[in-house]
Amino acid sequence: MIFVTVGTHEQPFDRLVKYMDELKASGVIEEEVIIQTGFSTYEPKHCIWSELYPYQQMVKNVENARIVITHGGPSSFIMPLQIGKIPIVVPRQKEFDEHVNNHQVSFAKQVAQRQGNILVVENIEDLKDMILDYEARVASMPAGLKSNNAAFNENFEKIADKLVAERKRK
Repeated sequence: MIFVTVGTHEQPFDRLVKYMDELKASGVIEEEVIIQTGFSTYEPKHCIWSELYPYQQMVKNVENARIVITHGGPSSFIMPLQIGKIPIVVPRQKEFDEHVNNHQVSFAKQVAQRQGNILVVENIEDLKDMILDYEARVASMPAGLKSNNAAFNENFEKIADKLVAERKRK
């Protein structure tokens, strides 16, 4: 399953919603696609969609997705990272009236360059290849791109185990 979220910004993100619907309609994407459309005006015909999903459903969709595609809002792409997934980020752009400026483009590029843990697509036509090559692209990313939460939990578990073992010896 592919899960797409465009966030809750009041400007439509029809460019992404419509393109995903077209990829599904044409058979390029054969798996189920679920889209959180926000304030987009385009209504998908070939994908499951809702304007908004409750938070717990968003988490479940992200967990169940093979690929998560988000807009460039940090809250939307941090969730997949926390769950251990590499999101495809399609920043909203001013030229398409998707946002008031291009801060999402700048921010997503900086995160990709500095952290190396997101895949950024500026040109919507590049999204098809990104989806089709997703596993190979993720596999070629630097090793160790894991959720900080997962690393924290592993370290915390080791500390807790050590404390329990010490307590039992006393």
